Amino acid sequence: MEEQKLVRVIIAEDHIILRQGLRMLLEEDSEIEVVGEAGNGQELLDLLADNQVDVVLMDINMPVMSGVEATEQVVKNYPETKVIALSMLNNLPYVQKMLQQGASGYLLKTTGKDELKSAIKLVAGGTNYICSELSMNILTDKYMTGPAEGEAKNESGLSKREIEVLTLIAEGYTNAEIADKLFTSKRTIETHRQNILEKTGAKNTANLIKYAIGHKLIDLEMPE
Repeated sequence: MEEQKLVRVIIAEDHIILRQGLRMLLEEDSEIEVVGEAGNGQELLDLLADNQVDVVLMDINMPVMSGVEATEQVVKNYPETKVIALSMLNNLPYVQKMLQQGASGYLLKTTGKDELKSAIKLVAGGTNYICSELSMNILTDKYMTGPAEGEAKNESGLSKREIEVLTLIAEGYTNAEIADKLFTSKRTIETHRQNILEKTGAKNTANLIKYAIGHKLIDLEMPE
């Protein structure tokens, strides 16, 4: 009987604990071999220069070189290697951007381990894959017909929660402090901040606050 070929994978993720956790999950599967880990896009390209792999699990927000830039380079220089975006960002523009750059799949970091393993094998075999949560959102036109209840958007495209985050940013709170106030994780706030910057086109916090005031997204009470 012919021995089954292992799916060779590199994990590109800047958070070490998450990266190691992913490795442990994937190594449970006898059909998947993790051949390397990278903390940013440049480290990934260095690894690919010496390792032939089938699939790269690619985080989007990484230092030095982002997942978007790295995906473009992988597709250009290593066409036999497939890229699966693995991100907390569930906004359709991010999905479209990664697919346009040549990614063959998009998974949320909330994806279960069984779906993760299946997606890797499917993509390695030539099938494009979007995780079930995103697929359902797209099929039900969540992104096309407007936001869900409680997530009403104004003309800026920001959700109610993003405006809450923006207001707290304008008041000078850090990501960690905002996370405590909104009873969520710092990572989630970082994602909201990135989404807000992307939607408004602001380059930094000062530009962001200026944009928010100009578009009357936040109310600044002046002292009497």
